[in-house]
Amino acid sequence: MFTDEDGGPDDYAEEVLALVERIPPGRVMAYGDIAEYVGGGGPRQVGSVMSSWGGGVPWWRVVRADGRPASGHEVRALSHYAAEGTPMRPGSDRVDLGRARWNGEDGP
Repeated sequence: MFTDEDGGPDDYAEEVLALVERIPPGRVMAYGDIAEYVGGGGPRQVGSVMSSWGGGVPWWRVVRADGRPASGHEVRALSHYAAEGTPMRPGSDRVDLGRARWNGEDGP
């Protein structure tokens, strides 16, 4: 799934990964935000792309709709958030989407 005939990421996966690479430090997009921005798929499809191909992009900048990082990667993601100054919800391990969500166009 999301693989081209040569075994690399297909066009959809490339589009998702290119967008994730553009998310500025300290900002995030939810899986559904990315699907909406690229105009196809949904949160699960974006999650599948990230699971298969996302290791080379700033994967921690892609979060669930409630601001939580990808399952199994919470500790690493939290260290990235601290290093980048990503706004977090007070007393929580969730990103403050109201302050950190990136719309794909504005600057950091």
